[in-house]
Amino acid sequence: MNDLAELGQQLRVDAVRASAAVESGHPTSSMSAADLMAVLLAKHLRYDFDTTQHPGNDHLIFSKGHASPLLYAMFTAAGAISDEELLTYRTAGSRLEGHPTPQLPGVDVATGSLGQGLPIGTGIAMAGRHLDEIDYRVWVLCGDSELAEGSMWEAFEQAAHSELDNLIAIVDVNRLGQRGPTRHGWDTAAYARRISAFGWHTIEIDGHDIDAIDRAYAEALATTGRPTAILARTRKGRGVAAVEDQEGAHGKPLPDTEQAITELGGRREIRVRVADPLPVPERKPLDTTALKTTAYEMGTEVATRTAFGEALAALGDARSDVVALDGEVADSTRLGYFGQAHPDRFFQCYIAEQQLVAAAVGMQVRGWIPYVATFAAFLSRAYDFLRMAAVSGADLCVMGSHAGVSIGRDGPSQMGLEDIAAFRALWRSTVLYPCDANQTAHLTAALADLSGISYLRTTRGDTPVIYGPDDTFPVGGSKVLRSSPGDRVTIVAAGITVHEALSAADRLADAGIPARVIDLYSVKPVDVATLHEAAADTGRILTVEDHWPQGGLGDAVFDAFTDLDPVPRFAKLGVLALPASAAPDEQLRHAGIDAEAITEAATALAGE
Repeated sequence: MNDLAELGQQLRVDAVRASAAVESGHPTSSMSAADLMAVLLAKHLRYDFDTTQHPGNDHLIFSKGHASPLLYAMFTAAGAISDEELLTYRTAGSRLEGHPTPQLPGVDVATGSLGQGLPIGTGIAMAGRHLDEIDYRVWVLCGDSELAEGSMWEAFEQAAHSELDNLIAIVDVNRLGQRGPTRHGWDTAAYARRISAFGWHTIEIDGHDIDAIDRAYAEALATTGRPTAILARTRKGRGVAAVEDQEGAHGKPLPDTEQAITELGGRREIRVRVADPLPVPERKPLDTTALKTTAYEMGTEVATRTAFGEALAALGDARSDVVALDGEVADSTRLGYFGQAHPDRFFQCYIAEQQLVAAAVGMQVRGWIPYVATFAAFLSRAYDFLRMAAVSGADLCVMGSHAGVSIGRDGPSQMGLEDIAAFRALWRSTVLYPCDANQTAHLTAALADLSGISYLRTTRGDTPVIYGPDDTFPVGGSKVLRSSPGDRVTIVAAGITVHEALSAADRLADAGIPARVIDLYSVKPVDVATLHEAAADTGRILTVEDHWPQGGLGDAVFDAFTDLDPVPRFAKLGVLALPASAAPDEQLRHAGIDAEAITEAATALAGE
């Protein structure tokens, strides 16, 4: 065990050196957990650093992502990065970012927003137990400060309910947070009581006792039927008197690097032979068949949420890598159709939207294609997870139902009115808003082949089927539904407002004002060419959306003209006042986005 103690000291020294080189980072947070990670790396982790996608590899997530110097020190000890690269920490062009991201092979997901590593690890462990059926282990290093995050407790509940004995949470209880003591300090029993109440096996140890750490890992691996949390009492800045258990040292390089290294016993060059991953068979080849979605008859009325559910169930028939995750609203979102058809690939996360998205992020790490569905309004609870998923380069298919005032009598708490803006703002995102069932079926299937975060917005009520089953809807495209050489105004709509725009166009035609109507079902990316052509032909653009006017369809259209000169005359219709309970048609009228309001706005714009 002396060798492991020496390895722990090496990890501390290298964490100090990396932070000192750039005069930035969190060495003291790294030093507290160094012994925990030394034992894990040398004795219990199974990982091939040359084949980071090996299906039998264990998974290691630093939920306390600010301790990245420790992670990079581990990679150095394992020979995965050189000492020279270690000293590029936090510098431009380096793979060793201030908080880990997957640009470094071996890092599954981006961390740093506290409270996310354990929920995502839960998703990876769910994939291992229920999808991959491989006995890899998921190790998550957590900080005691992040146990204040509600998402951690969503993960504790989900992992216990799923009986994830392949998941081990290592909690570095170092007593000090960013600005002072944590809520429970070194009272590991307080944490143990809470975590065990969720159904976890808990172990309390001295996090600097090498033998105790080793025994705790062995006990965790021998525990069956439930996950394990190891509560390790540690000292922040361990080994250097100037910072050990001292407030005010968080997030700063040590005051005297050379003195600290000397105090830690100097540099070492220990190299660790990490255990090989499990020898597992190759993953079963993807089972694919021709996609057969429902063909909806033009002129009938079908809710787009229903078309989504039926299309996803059909996609599950066609592709064996598609999985679905529900936030206990599957009856309303129609995700239940997939659950009935493919119960082995359907996961219930209950009303815990952060864990819902996190589990999907974890599953896509393993190559699965997750579809997440809940009410559009409730996705706002998980927005930070979506933001970090984008940083991770994760591929997620997200559906938000019951969007906008058109849901009717449920009132504003259930109305997603900011979802388009939120998803447009995500890096590398796609935002789609279909208006009829055949369009929805096509776009639901298209999500599976997109990269990044893809969002499909659906409508609660039935809407007319205006497209044929053989129509195509490329991402980045649009459909021109009314057009003539004499058009005087262009109305751009999506989803529920497409039907209002068509009715308005008929009224405008009767009044002698020909209007072009564009169904901009792809809100991001937008069909710039079609919008520019319409602007050139009509000189006037009117957008209408069941969404707040900030950041939604109107802004997406306006952005398409930022480099155009001259810019067309432009007007936006959107929800301006807080709605209350009312019937769907009343909601559209009160919001000023129904056919009558569109007709009035277009008439005024055409007369300017």
